[in-house]
Amino acid sequence: MHRSIEILIGRLVTDEEFRAAFRRDPRAALANVAVWGLELTGAEMSALLDTDRLLWDRVAAELDSRLQKASLGPPPNQDEGS
Repeated sequence: MHRSIEILIGRLVTDEEFRAAFRRDPRAALANVAVWGLELTGAEMSALLDTDRLLWDRVAAELDSRLQKASLGPPPNQDEGS
Protein backbone atom coordinates (compact mmCIF):
# COMPACT_ATOMS: atom_id res chain seq x y z
CA MET A 1 0.00 0.00 0.00
CA HIS A 2 1.24 3.47 -0.83
CA ARG A 3 2.37 5.42 2.26
CA SER A 4 0.24 8.45 1.33
CA ILE A 5 -2.95 6.41 1.46
CA GLU A 6 -2.03 5.10 4.91
CA ILE A 7 -1.55 8.66 6.15
CA LEU A 8 -4.77 9.83 4.50
CA ILE A 9 -6.85 7.02 6.02
CA GLY A 10 -5.37 7.86 9.42
CA ARG A 11 -6.38 11.46 8.93
CA LEU A 12 -9.91 10.46 7.86
CA VAL A 13 -10.49 8.54 11.06
CA THR A 14 -8.77 10.92 13.50
CA ASP A 15 -9.52 14.42 12.17
CA GLU A 16 -13.17 15.48 12.50
CA GLU A 17 -12.81 18.57 10.33
CA PHE A 18 -11.12 16.73 7.47
CA ARG A 19 -13.65 13.90 7.71
CA ALA A 20 -16.53 16.41 7.50
CA ALA A 21 -14.89 18.13 4.52
CA PHE A 22 -14.50 14.74 2.83
CA ARG A 23 -18.18 13.94 3.45
CA ARG A 24 -19.26 17.29 1.96
CA ASP A 25 -17.01 17.23 -1.09
CA PRO A 26 -14.64 14.27 -1.33
CA ARG A 27 -13.04 15.42 -4.59
CA ALA A 28 -12.14 18.81 -3.16
CA ALA A 29 -10.87 17.25 0.07
CA LEU A 30 -8.64 14.86 -1.86
CA ALA A 31 -7.38 17.66 -4.09
CA ASN A 32 -6.20 19.49 -0.96
CA VAL A 33 -4.07 16.63 0.44
CA ALA A 34 -1.17 17.74 -1.75
CA VAL A 35 -0.77 20.62 0.74
CA TRP A 36 0.24 17.97 3.29
CA GLY A 37 2.80 16.60 0.86
CA LEU A 38 0.70 13.55 -0.03
CA GLU A 39 0.50 12.19 -3.54
CA LEU A 40 -2.33 9.84 -4.49
CA THR A 41 -2.50 7.70 -7.58
CA GLY A 42 -5.58 7.76 -9.77
CA ALA A 43 -6.48 4.28 -8.53
CA GLU A 44 -6.20 5.40 -4.88
CA MET A 45 -8.36 8.45 -5.49
CA SER A 46 -10.94 6.36 -7.33
CA ALA A 47 -11.02 3.78 -4.53
CA LEU A 48 -11.49 6.49 -1.89
CA LEU A 49 -14.28 8.11 -3.89
CA ASP A 50 -16.00 4.74 -4.31
CA THR A 51 -15.83 3.93 -0.56
CA ASP A 52 -18.90 4.68 1.56
CA ARG A 53 -18.10 8.12 2.98
CA LEU A 54 -19.76 7.27 6.29
CA LEU A 55 -17.33 4.38 6.83
CA TRP A 56 -14.81 6.86 8.21
CA ASP A 57 -17.35 8.09 10.81
CA ARG A 58 -18.07 4.50 11.88
CA VAL A 59 -14.35 3.75 12.29
CA ALA A 60 -13.76 7.04 14.13
CA ALA A 61 -16.60 6.26 16.54
CA GLU A 62 -14.79 3.07 17.56
CA LEU A 63 -11.48 4.82 18.31
CA ASP A 64 -10.59 5.96 21.79
CA SER A 65 -11.31 9.70 21.94
CA ARG A 66 -7.70 10.34 22.97
CA LEU A 67 -6.72 9.38 19.41
CA GLN A 68 -9.07 11.93 17.85
CA LYS A 69 -8.18 15.46 16.79
CA ALA A 70 -10.98 17.49 18.35
CA SER A 71 -12.95 19.95 16.28
CA LEU A 72 -13.87 23.29 17.75
CA GLY A 73 -16.77 23.69 15.32
CA PRO A 74 -20.32 22.35 15.48
CA PRO A 75 -20.71 18.56 15.38
CA PRO A 76 -20.74 17.09 11.86
CA ASN A 77 -24.09 16.18 10.31
CA GLN A 78 -24.18 12.38 10.11
CA ASP A 79 -26.66 12.52 7.20
CA GLU A 80 -24.28 14.34 4.87
CA GLY A 81 -23.06 12.36 1.88
CA SER A 82 -25.58 9.55 2.17
